[in-house]
Amino acid sequence: MAIDYTRRPSTPAAPQGGVNLSKVTLSKAAPSVSLTKSGERQGAMRVNLNWSTGAAPQPKKTGFFAKLAAAAGGTNGIDLDLGCLYELADGSKGVVQALGNSFGSLQDPPFVKLDADDRTGTVTGGENMHINLDRPEMFKRILIFAMIYDGAPNWAAVDGVVTLYPTSGPEVEVRLNSSNSSARICAIAMLQNTGQGITVTREVKYVEGSQADLDKTYSWGMKWAAGRK
Repeated sequence: MAIDYTRRPSTPAAPQGGVNLSKVTLSKAAPSVSLTKSGERQGAMRVNLNWSTGAAPQPKKTGFFAKLAAAAGGTNGIDLDLGCLYELADGSKGVVQALGNSFGSLQDPPFVKLDADDRTGTVTGGENMHINLDRPEMFKRILIFAMIYDGAPNWAAVDGVVTLYPTSGPEVEVRLNSSNSSARICAIAMLQNTGQGITVTREVKYVEGSQADLDKTYSWGMKWAAGRK
């Protein structure tokens, strides 16, 4: 039989599964990944906190806060907040959070800014914070955390996930997959300037108490006073 050299060989089917190069999920087995290399500058990285109940879809969409309340068996909803403790290279420390209206700034210290706080449960995109990686040398460390400000703690029903969206490189995902339901605060991930770039490490550590107890757990060394939104 003659061979037709003009005919292109068939393209093999793409393999199923494999590594997702567009997303990295941090786990206990692989807890850290590099966000930037030494001297590399990026734009503002978005940090998103989102959650769901894992229940069947409801006929009427009422937002994630309302779904979380239904899963918890409550009717008044839960106010779930995203925030961070920061320590800059010059030694200055602080917190970015809705409590006390400490929303931060992207262009000035602390180079971290939290979006407006959603207390209605109508925003399905969760809560968002932005970190200015155009100035990586300004940071020493940043601890990203979530707090249940109002409502009964029920982390087991939340199925929460924090996703970091760098302007370069894959998304980085941290899932809040612990069964702890009694603590109000969860330390999610730590960003650190190693001198060779910025790395992010999975924490997912639940802390009983307030932000002062979170501070003590990670030896931040700040003075705390009661605040409210």
